[in-house]
Amino acid sequence: MPAFKVITGRVLRINLSEKTYNIEPLPEKYIKEYLGGRGFNIRRLLDEVPPDIDPLGPDNKLIFGTGPLVGTSFPGQRFNVSAKSPVTGLLGDSNAGGFFCSEMKFAGFDQIIIEGQADERTYIYIYNDRVEFRNANHLWGLDTREGNKELLAELGDNDFQIAIIGPAAENGVKYSGIFTNIVRANARTGMGAVMASKNLKAIALRGTNTIKVENTGKFNRLMRKVFNDIESHPEYESRLLMGTTRLVSSLNAYGMLNTKNHQTGVYKDADMVSGETLARKYNVKNKGCFGCTIPCSRYFKITDGPFKGFHSEGPEFESLAGFTSRILVNDLSLALKAVDLCNRYGMDTIAVSGCVSFAMEIYDRGIITKEDTEGLDLSWGNGEAVLELIEQIKDRRGFGGVLADGSKVAAEKIGKGAIDYAMQVKNSELFLGEPRGIKAYGLGNAVASRGADHLRAEPFFELLEDPELGKKRFGIPESALRLSPKGKGLVVNYFEDWCAIVDALEICKNTFVAMEILPFEAAADLLNAALGWEISAQDLQNIGTRINNAERVYNTMCGLKKEDDTLPKRFIEEPMPEECGPTAGSVFELEPMLEEYYSARGWDPETGVPRLATLKKLNLEEDVSRLKNQGIEVPE
Repeated sequence: MPAFKVITGRVLRINLSEKTYNIEPLPEKYIKEYLGGRGFNIRRLLDEVPPDIDPLGPDNKLIFGTGPLVGTSFPGQRFNVSAKSPVTGLLGDSNAGGFFCSEMKFAGFDQIIIEGQADERTYIYIYNDRVEFRNANHLWGLDTREGNKELLAELGDNDFQIAIIGPAAENGVKYSGIFTNIVRANARTGMGAVMASKNLKAIALRGTNTIKVENTGKFNRLMRKVFNDIESHPEYESRLLMGTTRLVSSLNAYGMLNTKNHQTGVYKDADMVSGETLARKYNVKNKGCFGCTIPCSRYFKITDGPFKGFHSEGPEFESLAGFTSRILVNDLSLALKAVDLCNRYGMDTIAVSGCVSFAMEIYDRGIITKEDTEGLDLSWGNGEAVLELIEQIKDRRGFGGVLADGSKVAAEKIGKGAIDYAMQVKNSELFLGEPRGIKAYGLGNAVASRGADHLRAEPFFELLEDPELGKKRFGIPESALRLSPKGKGLVVNYFEDWCAIVDALEICKNTFVAMEILPFEAAADLLNAALGWEISAQDLQNIGTRINNAERVYNTMCGLKKEDDTLPKRFIEEPMPEECGPTAGSVFELEPMLEEYYSARGWDPETGVPRLATLKKLNLEEDVSRLKNQGIEVPE
C-alpha cells in the first residue's frame, strides 16, 4: 500500500467533454505560497478560469481541493470546492467536512479539476488512479440521499465516498450545492449548479493509500496537545451536546438573533426551537467529521406529532435559526423537516431561508399578494407554506421560481422597492446573526470574498468583551467590544488571514478558530512536523494574506467594485428596536470600519483595489499584469 506525503503533489484533471483524464504534478509555487485547499483553488482559478466566462458554461472549472493535514490523525478534516459563482458572478467557493476529503487524499490527490461538459448525464468513478465515465441517467432526478444510496448499492462498496447534486441543481437553482455523507454541504455560492451544468450528477471516490508525516514523533506529541486543548476547553461539553445550535439561545439573549428577516434581534419563542430543546427532545447520538474528537453534529429522531418517526442528521445553527426565528416558525419539528428537504434537494439553507424571509416580508408589506404567489399564503410563521415554497424553489415553479436565483435577483424582478428587504450582499443571503450587534461579523459579511459570509473571518474575538485583550492584540481596547466600530477593520483583517490558513489546511473553524485551539504559532509547528519545513508563524500569516489578496484580485477582475462592499440599508439606517435589550439602538457604521479595513489590507480607499506595493510584497506581480490587461488601474 503506497504512502503519500501530506502534500501528495498530484492533481487529477478530468475533461468531461473529451472523456479524458490525466494525473499531473502540483506546481511547487502552489505548495510554498498557497499551502492547500482554498489557497490552491484560488490560484488555479486565477491561472485557468477567465473572469468573463459564463459560470454555467463549459469553460468554467469545478475544482476540489484538500489540505496538508487531511488524511493524517488531525481531527475534523474538510475540503473546498471552487469555480466562478453563478450566484455572485465572482469567486465561487464552498467548504464542507465529512469523509470525502480524506478519501480524496487517500486516493493521492491534492486537487481534482473538472473541465468541460459531458454530452450525456454522467457520474465519475475514481478508484485511486483509475477513472471511469459512467452513465447517470438512472440517477438523474434522485435526491441526494436516494442518489447516494443507489450509487453505493451499485458499487457494492460502502467505503466509496460520494459527492452528489440533487434535483435543485438539475433544475438550475442558482444556490444549489454539492452534498457528501448525506448532509455535508458545499452549499454556498452555487457549486451544485456548476456541477449540474456539466451534466455531472456525482463523483464516486475510493482511495486505499496512506498518508505519512515527515516527523512522526514530533507530530504525535503536538497532536496530543491539540486533543488535550480541545477536551479541556470550557466550551467542550456544550459544543459536544449541541454543536452550533447552542447559539440560538445565546444570540437571542444578546438581542442579536436574526428574527423576522432582521427586523429585530429577539425571538419570543426561541426556547421552543433552541439547541437545548433540540438536544432534550430529539437528539439520539453524536456524529463527527473524519477524526473529530468533538463531534458536534447529531442524529435526531422526531417522536411525536405529524412528523413522528422522521429522522436525519443535524442541523447546524444557521439552518435551525433560518427556519425558525428568521421566519417566525416555532414548530421545531417542521423546521427540521424544512432543513431536511433542503438537504435532500441539494440547496443552501442560508439562501433558501433568506429568500423565504424576504418573500414573507414583502408579502406582509403588500408589495406582493396572493395573486403574485399563485394563492400561497406567505404570512409570517406559516410553516406549511414554507414547505411548499421549498418544493417550488426546487422545481423552479410558481413563486419559488422567482426566488431560485437569489433574493437580490428576485427583488429586481419584483420592483416596488422590494430590494430594501433583500438581506443579501452581492446576491448572497446574510447569516443568522445580527450585524448591528456584532460589528466585526457585519464588516466580515460586507467584504467577504464569496458574498455575504460569516466564515471568511469568524471574528468571535469581539464577543469576549475584554478591552484589555483588545488593547493587547490590536492596540485598540474597543476592538474587543461587539458594539464598537473601533478597531474592527484590524480585527477582520487578522481573522480573515487566520481563516484562510485554516481553510488551506482544511480543518474546522469552529474548533481551531472560534475555540482558539490552533493559532499561527501552533499551526506552524504542526506543519513543520508534517512536512519537514521550517516555516514561521509570520510566514504562515503571510500565506493567509496572500490568499485573501488573490481572491480580491479575482473578484476585481470579475467586476467587483468598492460599492459592492456594503450591507443592506436596514443595518446602516435602522437602529435595533428597544426590545433587543443589550443591542437596542445600535446601527452599523460601515464607512469608518471599511476605511480601516482597506488601510489594514493595503487596498486603495477609493476603489478597493489592492495597491501595487501590496501585490508585489505578496509575490502577486503576475496578477498585476492581468488586472492591467483588463484596463483596471492598480494604484501605487
